[in-house]
Amino acid sequence: MARGMKDNGGLTGLQKTAILLIALGPERSANIFKHLKEEEIEELTLEIANTRSVTPQVKEEVIDEFYEVCLAQQYIAEGGITYAKELLEKALGNEKAMDVIGKLTASLQVKPFEFVRKTDASQLINFIQDEHPQTIALILSYLSPSQAAMIISALAPDRQADVARRIAVMDRTSPDIIKEVEKVLESKLASLVNQDYTIIGGVDSVVEILNAVDRGTEKHIMESLEIEEPELADEIRKKMFVFEDILLLDDRAIQRVLHDVDNNDLGIALKGANEQVQNAIFNNLSKRLAVMIKEDMEFMGPVRMKDVEEAQQKIVNIIRKLEDSGEIVISRGGGDEIIV
Repeated sequence: MARGMKDNGGLTGLQKTAILLIALGPERSANIFKHLKEEEIEELTLEIANTRSVTPQVKEEVIDEFYEVCLAQQYIAEGGITYAKELLEKALGNEKAMDVIGKLTASLQVKPFEFVRKTDASQLINFIQDEHPQTIALILSYLSPSQAAMIISALAPDRQADVARRIAVMDRTSPDIIKEVEKVLESKLASLVNQDYTIIGGVDSVVEILNAVDRGTEKHIMESLEIEEPELADEIRKKMFVFEDILLLDDRAIQRVLHDVDNNDLGIALKGANEQVQNAIFNNLSKRLAVMIKEDMEFMGPVRMKDVEEAQQKIVNIIRKLEDSGEIVISRGGGDEIIV
């Protein structure tokens, strides 16, 4: 459903997506964020922040709709539109089945670009990068998120946003156009041989998701919000915890955190940390363990920034879990953090 279109429930596609992400929780939502385009992430972040509360009934309706559409897509992929309609009628009744199928793009009837999904994305880039942005957007809409992400990342920077925008606003496409694009692309690839509670959204939900996504995505979202919604960005940042904020913990809290941290993760995380953070960590380890981890860090050599960020995020997640359980206290500078 297009983000601006409303159904009988009066919710737009964007609102439903925000409700669904809140319901799925921060970890699953963070994984979904990794596959979205920048402008989609920005819009969803704002929508989640503005979602205050949702009744259990609306939550159930959104989740049910999502499940039914996923079910229909699975059936279509397995045996085509007729097979899907037959199974959905048995499960949901004729009227509901037609409604669900109607929400899917008509072109799904012919399982568009099925042959492309089996093609290596790095090879596919060479065949479509010079196509019109609308054609690229159409193709990417039917690929797996990982394939589409690799391809859109390889496009020229000035084309990436254009293609992302076209994907975002795409609704229904004529089956004839789908077939024509498929035909041309298939001929190009012929030489190759070869997817029960009230939900409370708001700032806290955004903070939980941002604390779970990769640091690059988090940084981009925060920089964009600081420009577009500075007050909201400030409110979010006050509640967020990043790896460098480990300096906000006292020695006892750092020692408690390190008790739950894998030594290999700690070594990788510290490869990308500043000297002050490294000192705060090593000063709270036994001399023997500190020497061992320093040796491990030297032995492992250069480490990919992605791996450093993932290791740091694991430690941040441990800190948040311990804070939630009341085992440690993070002094964020607010008056209500004072312990007496």
